[in-house]
Amino acid sequence: MDDDLDQALDAVGPRLRALRRERETTLADLSAATGISVSTLSRLESGGRKPTLELLLPLARAHGVTLDELVGAPPTGDPRIHLRPVAAYGMTMLPLTRRAGGIQAYKLIIPAGGRSEPEPKTHEGYEWVYVLNGRLRLVLGEHDLVMVPGEAAEFDTRVPHWFGRADSEAVEFLSLFGSQGERAHLRARPRASS
Repeated sequence: MDDDLDQALDAVGPRLRALRRERETTLADLSAATGISVSTLSRLESGGRKPTLELLLPLARAHGVTLDELVGAPPTGDPRIHLRPVAAYGMTMLPLTRRAGGIQAYKLIIPAGGRSEPEPKTHEGYEWVYVLNGRLRLVLGEHDLVMVPGEAAEFDTRVPHWFGRADSEAVEFLSLFGSQGERAHLRARPRASS
């Protein structure tokens, strides 16, 4: 039993680092949000400090995940996905996947409002977006595109990119994000005619 506990505790550090990087948060930002020192956060992520409940609770709250998700508790047999929305960058992100690393899936909602100025960013990875409702403005390198429901785009996130509303109406879209080289491969074949 002690080996299982040690393995679970050892896995918390990499999971914390992945969550923080996925949300593009610095250790200083996380320290300000949780009241935990930068050095303690760094030692937690590197495995130099064992996690305690006093440290994990504010970290789970700051990352918008349950404590079970943070420590990798075994599933309880309930197949439902319990979405925990995260508000950031003027949008609401609903994680649809529950594991650190690998391809991450999100439903993103940008609420109705005025247009915002693009601030393209770059980072490692590869992204695929699919518009569900509304009109999504995608600035990708030199391209300034407006996507409508049913349209999809995929791109290397090292290319400067930004998404927002194309007008004042809300927009909802799906996003699949993976590490560099992990691409969404879609294959569609036409139906055989009768």
